[in-house]
Amino acid sequence: MAQWGHLRVSMAVGLAASLLPLHPARAEPAYVPLVRDYVERRVRPIVETPLVLNAIGEQNTEFGNVSEMDMRVLDEAYRSEIGQPHPHMVKLLLDKSVSHYLKSKQDASQGAIVEFFVTDSHGLNVGQSTITADYWQGDEEKYLKTFANGSREIFIDRAERNETTQMLETQASFVVVDEQEKPIGVATVTIAIDAL
Repeated sequence: MAQWGHLRVSMAVGLAASLLPLHPARAEPAYVPLVRDYVERRVRPIVETPLVLNAIGEQNTEFGNVSEMDMRVLDEAYRSEIGQPHPHMVKLLLDKSVSHYLKSKQDASQGAIVEFFVTDSHGLNVGQSTITADYWQGDEEKYLKTFANGSREIFIDRAERNETTQMLETQASFVVVDEQEKPIGVATVTIAIDAL
């Protein structure tokens, strides 16, 4: 009789161990696979073009030895222009051919892409489809979780409801590589999840 009791306890422990993983699995939100698939199929091919890669490469050459202090000054200058009647720095960025290209791809996305920009290796904007909140992304997760730590994964941020449009949106970012597979910058898209 004691044997059966021991066997029942062993079976119960074994069954519990097979049903309950040692490390609880964190299920990713339902929108993450949709966004990841959209970025791989639609966004990455847009970024991996000579126009975008050359624009990033040229800015990397231009800002090769820029200091963090200089980047912060540039960022402050950019942010101070937002909402002003004659935003010189913002206008120069939006007038670039790479920005027009990203804007055309945003417009053709049927509402799925809300914002689209690419940065250089420092996290400074190279081209953008719309006016971004800031010019330097190097201190934000979109840069820190991709380029800064050498990840080739797509970083998909937490989804939030846009107060103006009431659409559920998330940002997806990934490292841009050149023809030699060398990391040169970051691409970020804000995606309206409801439009996918």
